[in-house]
Amino acid sequence: MDPLIARLGLALAIGLLVGLERGWQERDAPDRSRTAGIRTYGISGLLGGVLAALADAVDSASVLVAGLLGFAAVFAWYKAREATHDQDFSVTGVVAGLGVFALGALAVTGDYRAAAGGGAALASVLASREVLHGLLRRLTWIELRSALILVVMTAIILPLLPNRSVDPWGGLNPWEIWFFTVLTAAISFLGYVATRILGQARGLLVSALAGAVVSSTATTVALARTAKAGGNPLPLAGAAALAAVVSILRVCVIVLVVQPSPISSIAPAALVAALCFSACGGLLLLLNSDGQASSGTPSRNPFELGPLLLFALLFAIVSTSNAALAGRVGGSSLLVTSALSGTFDVDVAVLSTLRLVGQSVTSEMAGTFVLAALAANAVGRLAMAILAGPVRFWAPLAAATIAAIGLGFATFAVLPPL
Repeated sequence: MDPLIARLGLALAIGLLVGLERGWQERDAPDRSRTAGIRTYGISGLLGGVLAALADAVDSASVLVAGLLGFAAVFAWYKAREATHDQDFSVTGVVAGLGVFALGALAVTGDYRAAAGGGAALASVLASREVLHGLLRRLTWIELRSALILVVMTAIILPLLPNRSVDPWGGLNPWEIWFFTVLTAAISFLGYVATRILGQARGLLVSALAGAVVSSTATTVALARTAKAGGNPLPLAGAAALAAVVSILRVCVIVLVVQPSPISSIAPAALVAALCFSACGGLLLLLNSDGQASSGTPSRNPFELGPLLLFALLFAIVSTSNAALAGRVGGSSLLVTSALSGTFDVDVAVLSTLRLVGQSVTSEMAGTFVLAALAANAVGRLAMAILAGPVRFWAPLAAATIAAIGLGFATFAVLPPL
């Protein structure tokens, strides 16, 4: 088959696909009362392809430009008459028609795969009107601002940073530090968005898990304060144990994304500790005799600029310190620094360790450091719970923490890496 015929067929198919969506949206309108339907959009895509082929045949792009301008003028004029009659101020139909024409031209003279993908994307966006409008109605300004900040930090700031070490020890790489900072924040933000789509925290379990996506330590403190204010301490302690499970799984995901090689030495102990926390948390939740939910966990937006910049600063300090120590006294000394930094922020400890894999730290050593950071973070959460909550809250949480750390350590010592 002639490639031109196949490409013209693709141009027609793109128009028919968009026209199918537009026609379905206006299926209840009287016949001949609309400017464009499935046939018109199909012909528009084919017209773009034909004019692109003619422009290529005579080696003059002006043919395509003139055709696009003429099509835009005629299509917009008819749409304006329709809008005047219907008192409709939407320009979506005009933009969709121009998009079909342009994609039809691209299918003939450009990358036909990009044209096919663009046509599918155009039809999908047009069909998602109710979903997108519903999302905008539920979206708050803080959430929108956070998403825009994330885009700016990823698409504008990240490419401008130098992707090389700027310190004598090779630990301070601005691009890597910013990349890992945005990655960690994005994980929290996506978890928050998922919770918002499903609705606000419904009950103790959902709210605890959602809060732990932001910070398991903050969730534990909030639960401790709720218990101190008169909440049922046992199910609240169970929710704190389940928040610890989220923290462990979050670290495992970060390891898999950033540097998968240490996961074989981390997985057995981490999974055993997570299962222990899950069993203890589930048992304590079953003791919630009144069955009422608690809303003591934080439901704030996780993507806040201040804590994010503080995270980047801590990450830079710990990464540089670890690289300097590894160069002077060897990688084994990082066990202490990983545990100390993990007490305050486990993500900082884990990411700064993973950056050294293959340089001054082996995968097995990195796995040990990550597990040490997880254990230190669990102890740090327990210390905060003791300070903020009553004995009936932190005592069962202490038992769950000791059991999880003990079983995890035993698993790490007995079982070989996966």
